[in-house]
Amino acid sequence: MKNEENAKRTIFGAAGIDTGKGYITVWALLGIWSVAALTSLPGLAVSPILEKLATVFPKATDLDLQLLTTLPSLLIIPFILFAGYISNKVGYIKLLYIGLWLFLLSGALYFVSGTIGQLIAVSAMLGVGAGIIIPFSTSLVSMFFSGKARSRQYGYVSAITNITLVVATAVAGWLADIQWRLPFLVYLLPVVSILLVPAIKRGEKSIVQQGSDAIQGGGSVKYPLLVKCMLYYLLITYLVMVVSINLPFLLGEYGYDSGVAGVVTSIFFVAMMLPGLFINRIVDFLGRNILIWAMLLIALGLLDVFYNSSLLFVIIGCVATGFGYGMAQPYIYDKAASAASPQRATYALALLMSMNYVAIVIAPFIVDWVQELLGVKGERFPFALNAVVGFVALLILLLIWKYRNSRSKSYE
Repeated sequence: MKNEENAKRTIFGAAGIDTGKGYITVWALLGIWSVAALTSLPGLAVSPILEKLATVFPKATDLDLQLLTTLPSLLIIPFILFAGYISNKVGYIKLLYIGLWLFLLSGALYFVSGTIGQLIAVSAMLGVGAGIIIPFSTSLVSMFFSGKARSRQYGYVSAITNITLVVATAVAGWLADIQWRLPFLVYLLPVVSILLVPAIKRGEKSIVQQGSDAIQGGGSVKYPLLVKCMLYYLLITYLVMVVSINLPFLLGEYGYDSGVAGVVTSIFFVAMMLPGLFINRIVDFLGRNILIWAMLLIALGLLDVFYNSSLLFVIIGCVATGFGYGMAQPYIYDKAASAASPQRATYALALLMSMNYVAIVIAPFIVDWVQELLGVKGERFPFALNAVVGFVALLILLLIWKYRNSRSKSYE
């Protein structure tokens, strides 16, 4: 009878998605995915219109324009941590609503802001709203899913985040050619998540009714495992940031225009997205060595981009780098989720997700600092530097792997 009931639920959509804990509706799953899609949007609409803003607001300083792009990321970091810390006390639904409405309101205010100061203030609001919802882009998966279903969903979340970045960047660039305010339309996407939050809430009730524990409550965190995940995620995000930051300048040095740079960058993000679609198969094939292989691909890809000036080889290097990152990202999400009980997942994953934005903020400063320290110039140097860092990290991972294997054999 139970099997028949589950079959009916699946067919009629009453609770059609098996989470490993029970069943949720397709609408609840779409709500979870929609929250994940928003994480790649902050700051995205400003980049293609910076030159136009300098014309629209001639009194704007370079610092003003830099604040428009960096302020959201800077504010995201503390508010990710804040949301993760208070999520159990306030409740994730309330926090989701607060973050989504702040995000949506900032998107609307961009259209009525008449000064550069107002745009900066709205960007600050965007960072606050995004920071509040970003922990839930991964923690909702941990709340609702377990086992193979959870790791599969983390693959999908990773893929959705990266493909949204590609599509939204292309759309924002196209809209910028029409009118400078139009790219801010991408910041109105939270309205979809707001409409789907009730389905997420019903999904929680459905899982509890089917016998799983309530999502909120006490719990624990395995900090040693979580810290390892955070450090690895920080490192690989820092390593691959060189592609999105420096690739256009490198290709410009080779004589290619911004259109070619945009296409190659899009290929990089598509390569980053692909592993998430079949992450369970990759994990089954590579096992616990997946992070070693991911680091190898990243390091080799960056070395390839540094060493070869041929556009084909640059594309191959970007694909290798993106694929390596795309393999590691969902696996790290899953490992960090396993480092905490479901009730503390938001807190643990908030700590992890903050590493992404720390890397985004520090990456350009580290490269500039090392270049000044060594007195080296040129657009190829950042790729050489990050390739070296990647290979050093790979060596450390191999030494840890060898040490663990030797210890396990000594106990046999």
